[in-house]
Amino acid sequence: MSTDLTAVRVRPVNAGEKYAPAQHQGSPMWSSAAAFILGSVMAAAGIAAQRRANVTTAAPAPMAGGWEEESVAMFTATAEKQNPNKHIDVAEPPPVLGKDTDPNCLRRKFEAMLRRGQDKVCKAIEECDGGAKFQTDAWVRESGGGGISRVLGGGKVWEKAGVNLSVIYGTMPSETVQAARERQAAYAKDLKPGERINFFACGLSCVMHPRNPHCPTMHFNYRYFETETGDWWFAGGTDITPVYLDEDDMKHFHGVYKKVCDKHDPAFYPKFKKWADEYFIIKHRGETRGLGGIFYDDLNDRDPWKIFAFSEECLDNVVPAYVPIIEKHKNDTFTEEQKRWQLLRRGRYAEFNLIYDRGTIFGLKTGIGRMESIMMTLPEVARWEYDHHPAPGSEEEKIMKLFKNPRDWV
Repeated sequence: MSTDLTAVRVRPVNAGEKYAPAQHQGSPMWSSAAAFILGSVMAAAGIAAQRRANVTTAAPAPMAGGWEEESVAMFTATAEKQNPNKHIDVAEPPPVLGKDTDPNCLRRKFEAMLRRGQDKVCKAIEECDGGAKFQTDAWVRESGGGGISRVLGGGKVWEKAGVNLSVIYGTMPSETVQAARERQAAYAKDLKPGERINFFACGLSCVMHPRNPHCPTMHFNYRYFETETGDWWFAGGTDITPVYLDEDDMKHFHGVYKKVCDKHDPAFYPKFKKWADEYFIIKHRGETRGLGGIFYDDLNDRDPWKIFAFSEECLDNVVPAYVPIIEKHKNDTFTEEQKRWQLLRRGRYAEFNLIYDRGTIFGLKTGIGRMESIMMTLPEVARWEYDHHPAPGSEEEKIMKLFKNPRDWV
């Protein structure tokens, strides 16, 4: 293993704090890594989700909030000067971030469900950490919607953890239309080049980066999209990213989500597990980000309330799927070499998020995402080495083979 190791901070620094390698100061490699990240952001192609056509399932009620008026405002010089996408910090989040007045409509229900999930996950993570607490930031947008960002830093167990809720009204850029066509999503087929469409999106996203290399990183995202024409779809999933293999942990994690999937549709788990393996690929590396989980997108093939119930149960099972693994390993001893390997894998995590992650790119391309919330998913510290390869026969090589060739766990 090379000893020319460079740690790169990928979080905003506080006043008086310097970007500096954790070890071997003076190495120029950190600047190359930082340049890579910047270049990745600039090069990322657009993603996800536009207009759906030929959906046979009954759609939820038309969106509230005056699409025509908002659409006009979005494309006037006056609106540009007023910046309707501006995020305004508020001391306390409003009881409802969306515009709908009907408490029983799907959009209101989905937001309420995500807010309950956010509270549940944050409470469990604080209890497991035993030290740090989540900092809460609430914000609203002049054009409607807003969000609640909850971030924990400097914990005993977690180096960085975030659980972010967002309710967004905006227009989708042409890049996302092309990405939807590439995925053969039905709703993108009839859109003309350059056409934009108003949308509503409500989602809860989370990333947990533990300190201990034997504790895996976990990510989830559950979201609902709708367009002004009444087209709709759900997306989401939960996945796990260990840097050392514990087969029992993977059987537990995947077993929890197989049980949830089987309850709603026996076809879900094999389909969504395969989808996760294929989605979380770092294509330029030829390896996966982690060891998968479930992932689904463009889901609108049945009654929306049935998919709502599935999404809710997936979110409710984040804590039982993940926290027992952390409790098992949070006091494990580890070496400096194991920590270095963890940071190398976090470099891979950053590469995937900045180049391929649909949610990250969606926020960047639409221009309506809150930047601090988007970049929350990145690890606080990551590492890159030139042409690094795990030692033959090592535990690092063992899990690396699984990143190259995903397997079934249950």
